[in-house]
Amino acid sequence: MVRAIVPLGASGPSGRRILPGLVDLHVHGGGGADVMGGEAALRRMARFHAQHGTTALLATTVTAPLEDLEAALLAVRAVMQEPRPGEARVVGVHLEGPFIHPERLGAQPPYPLLPDLGVMERLLALAPVRVVTLAPELPGALELIAFLRARGVRVQQGHTRATYEEARAALEAGAEGFTHLLNAMSPLHHRAPGVVGLALERGIWAEVIPDGLHLHPAVLRLLARALPQVYAVTDAVAAAGMPEGEYRLGRLRVIRRAGGVFLPNGALAGSTLTQYQALRNLLRWGFSLVEAVDMTALRPARYLGLAEGLTVGGPADMLVLDENFDLEEVYIAGRPVPRT
Repeated sequence: MVRAIVPLGASGPSGRRILPGLVDLHVHGGGGADVMGGEAALRRMARFHAQHGTTALLATTVTAPLEDLEAALLAVRAVMQEPRPGEARVVGVHLEGPFIHPERLGAQPPYPLLPDLGVMERLLALAPVRVVTLAPELPGALELIAFLRARGVRVQQGHTRATYEEARAALEAGAEGFTHLLNAMSPLHHRAPGVVGLALERGIWAEVIPDGLHLHPAVLRLLARALPQVYAVTDAVAAAGMPEGEYRLGRLRVIRRAGGVFLPNGALAGSTLTQYQALRNLLRWGFSLVEAVDMTALRPARYLGLAEGLTVGGPADMLVLDENFDLEEVYIAGRPVPRT
């Protein structure tokens, strides 16, 4: 395998670097477009994130009525069947919900369901679902975890009130990851460790959102020391890359202001982050370039079994950064991405 970070040869300007394309496994929207908005919206989002360094992503749904979820998955299938130049590669679906706890919705629309194998089979038939976030304490959750594990789907614990014991049972049943660790889950307490305590004790894979709002940088550094395969996601919504104002998150109205995205009640509602901004934030908060690339590109690729980094025979997804680490060029499948 070629090294993850390759300095350009002597003929190029000093200090420029080639990095592997960034991989975002939790992204709801961007550039004014929402995953739940259909094929045209999904393509617009994929173009926006490609221009900002993301070369592969999981289109991430929100909890919604089944007809909305089905329409969103059909749109993902259409985009995957006909990828277009300039779009980040959509490599599948991250189904965030609907099997989440109604008291831990966070910014999820209020349409949670109890785990249901029939509903899950129906959704799996529509598009390649690669990751499912669920609340393991719900009735039927352990059976659903085993069902998904047998089909090669990664299961993550999130939007949950699970106790330590319930979270451990999910891990033993085949759940592997934790969705935006520390956000929308039972917190760590010295007499009730909860999901966070279980993740810190036994976890390997976990998402973090390095936007400076969801986690303090010191907490992010702590998580990176505790979990061997912690990786960055954006949890970006339609407001990413857009001016302040109102946007949609599924059937919810959200507001971009003060650098973040919020529900009308002031609760965080995803982020305005891009994966390249995530990389820059990690560098600013004390992570080395190798560590930042690992968290934003290599680990998420490894989690899904995608080609890692700049591999021989890989898809030639790469970034070119200048000596100041500013993004100069993006390539997907060897083709330059037009940047506006």
